[in-house]
Amino acid sequence: MKRFFRATVPLAVLGGCAYLAWWFISNRPETPTIEAPPAVVRVEGTKLQRQTYPVRVRSQGTVQPRTRSTLLPEVSAKVLEVSPSFRPGGFFKSGEMLLKLDPVDYETALVVAKATLAQAEVILAEETAKAGQARENWRALGKTGEPGALALRLPQVAKAEADVAAAKAQIAQAERDLERTMIRAPYDGQVLEQLVDVGQFVNEGTALGQIFAVDYVEIRLPLPEREMQFLSLPERFRDGATTAGGAPVTLHTGLAGKIASWDGFLVRVEGAIDESTRQITAVAQVNDPYAKRGDGHPPLRIGQFLEAEIEGQILNDVFVIPRRAVRAGNEILLITPENKLRRVTVDPIIADTEKIIISADTGGQPREGDVLCLTPIPFAAEGATVLPLIDGVMETTEVPGSGKSKGAKGAAPVEAKAPAAAPGGSPRSS
Repeated sequence: MKRFFRATVPLAVLGGCAYLAWWFISNRPETPTIEAPPAVVRVEGTKLQRQTYPVRVRSQGTVQPRTRSTLLPEVSAKVLEVSPSFRPGGFFKSGEMLLKLDPVDYETALVVAKATLAQAEVILAEETAKAGQARENWRALGKTGEPGALALRLPQVAKAEADVAAAKAQIAQAERDLERTMIRAPYDGQVLEQLVDVGQFVNEGTALGQIFAVDYVEIRLPLPEREMQFLSLPERFRDGATTAGGAPVTLHTGLAGKIASWDGFLVRVEGAIDESTRQITAVAQVNDPYAKRGDGHPPLRIGQFLEAEIEGQILNDVFVIPRRAVRAGNEILLITPENKLRRVTVDPIIADTEKIIISADTGGQPREGDVLCLTPIPFAAEGATVLPLIDGVMETTEVPGSGKSKGAKGAAPVEAKAPAAAPGGSPRSS
């Protein structure tokens, strides 16, 4: 009997535990489920309206002089005098003396050349007289016919005439050399660099300094290929024909915390494409950049960096879309009348860092009156419900499953945020 109980009691206990486990599993209470209403994101929107947009192409460049020259002496001498204008930054007029070289050697050469001329003229007079006397002697001897050149001393006369011409050329050379001891400005300009000073001996070809013209300056402006089609460029052709150009250019830069600007215009397009950037370069001109300005800003400097805005064509019937409303791949979000999001890919006509311009008449593009979503939404699902603030007016929308409406007229807009994930991976309700 003891053996029977020992064998059956454990089996009975195990059977009872199995029955209890089955009962608890079969009769477990149902877990209540709560269906959270979907989150409605508040966004800012605006209605698209046809506009006219004046194209302004942005570029940048550095100030370059119209003419830059290196002063070189044509004679060798010591520098005796330097003009006060011949200092870096000094202005000078055309024909003004910038440097004076020692003229003593060239004054001496001029005196010697004049003496040589006087001597050559005396010899020419003597040979001319001797030639005339030879002709008279020929006739006095009763000879007939024309005497020979040697008998008339014609070679001697020709040599004397050549000596006189050479002496006059020496005088002209000496006068030019003497004049070249005065280094004069070839145009109105400014000194960029001074390389010599008083007491220094300079040889022919020694660099004295660098100067540049101040009547106007030029700025080389690389042009973006996509936007270049909207500019009126001054093209030149081999036969002398030109296209109408001269588009106005506004150049500006920051000086002492303020923005200084200059007005210029395009004057030409360079004949080669930049090999590194593959861009065409236009040249803008600013007239009289060194005149005193009424706003107190200093004049332009050679090598100064400037940003430029070039006036282009006026585009009609376009939509201007802020850059913050454009997603990757030129995609924008439209808000339907049911306050649903619709994703649309656009093809910009022109774009910059602040906005893009699209045509209002191209098929597949947004239409006038469509509502553009201005709020950046990181993960925008097609057809998602939003609560838009359209041009300052808050729209209302029915929240599915709640029986309530969210939003009211004049409510303040809030930035859209991605829904946060609750523990376990399910989204939290708003």
